[in-house]
Amino acid sequence: MAKRDFYEILGVSKSASADEIKKAYRKVAMQFHPDRNPGDKEAEEKFKEAAEAYEVLSDADKKAKYDRYGHAAFGPGTGGGGGGYSNMDDIFSQFGDIFGDDMFGSFFGGGRRSNGGGSGRTRGQRGSNLRIKLKLNFEEIAKGVTKNVKVKKHVLCNTCGGNGAKDKNSVQNCGTCGGTGQVRRVTNTFLGQMQTVSTCPTCNGEGSTVTAKCGSCKGEGRVYGEETISIDIPAGVQEGMQLSMSGKGNAGERGGFAGDLIIQIEEEAHPELQRDGLNVAYDLHLSFPDAVFGTQVEVPTIDGRAKIKIPAGTQSGKIFRLKGKGFPEVQGYSKGDQLIYVNVWTPQNISDEEKRMLEKMNESANFKPNPNKSDKSFFERVKEAFS
Repeated sequence: MAKRDFYEILGVSKSASADEIKKAYRKVAMQFHPDRNPGDKEAEEKFKEAAEAYEVLSDADKKAKYDRYGHAAFGPGTGGGGGGYSNMDDIFSQFGDIFGDDMFGSFFGGGRRSNGGGSGRTRGQRGSNLRIKLKLNFEEIAKGVTKNVKVKKHVLCNTCGGNGAKDKNSVQNCGTCGGTGQVRRVTNTFLGQMQTVSTCPTCNGEGSTVTAKCGSCKGEGRVYGEETISIDIPAGVQEGMQLSMSGKGNAGERGGFAGDLIIQIEEEAHPELQRDGLNVAYDLHLSFPDAVFGTQVEVPTIDGRAKIKIPAGTQSGKIFRLKGKGFPEVQGYSKGDQLIYVNVWTPQNISDEEKRMLEKMNESANFKPNPNKSDKSFFERVKEAFS
């Protein structure tokens, strides 16, 4: 399904100011907030849609890219932004503060959705991050790829929905804090009364307690399982580079935010090519006759094979360049080249007849080394190739 226009989603024009965009987002988000529309999947999708639109239009650089290229500005390999939200917690954590408690807190009853720190009720303990290694070949790195990976981890308990309770009657407001997740203490000092607020020690800030635990997860709200995760790899990544997917790590305890999935990139060695930054290098070995007479050869590239012409009299150390046949720059517009290094092959075992032929040729003046002063040295050619 095609994405809707971000300006249409928020109901503003392209000339809208930052304050107008913020107010429009607040209005749409309040309309479709999940606390106002419990169990309404359509409202939840519109809430996520509005958050995605606001993420882009509230950022001057992202807005400029969107105005010029539309949704294509945030496709694979173009950098962050415009990717959508699959996790509601990401929206609350990223945009909740711009509204204050009137929207994400007491407006709907129940305090801000935070995962530790700040005021109001908190959710359970956050899940830990997960790290995986992902091997990619040269073609996948050059073009970008989507990988479906099975990850063993803690996942949300389907029996209790993540709250750790046996049933809905097994959850009750905390008797210590009355459901607020906080306890207030008043201390008399020589300056007068001083009030302090701290996290409730009974419910750890959750505002509720479980009287009977879920039999499937033993009250944790999560179980050990497996999830197939679709990972979009942008073109141009390199060995050792790390990508992060928010909320795709271990599920948290009792509804706590999920951790992140950290993907470490590994490059599979190519049988014929080598990588040097954005460039690709290939060693071409020519026979002595081919170097003298010239020839046409076929060389491997990242996306297939290509034919190149070798001029007569090509010297060992010559570097040919295939423009744009290297790797693209991640989140950029540059692209490397393929560099072909010529090596004239010297026979190591020759017959008596071949030896006599070579000795005769060696007597000719044409076979005496006579470099042209205008010819560049090997180091100059290498420097030029990488400049």
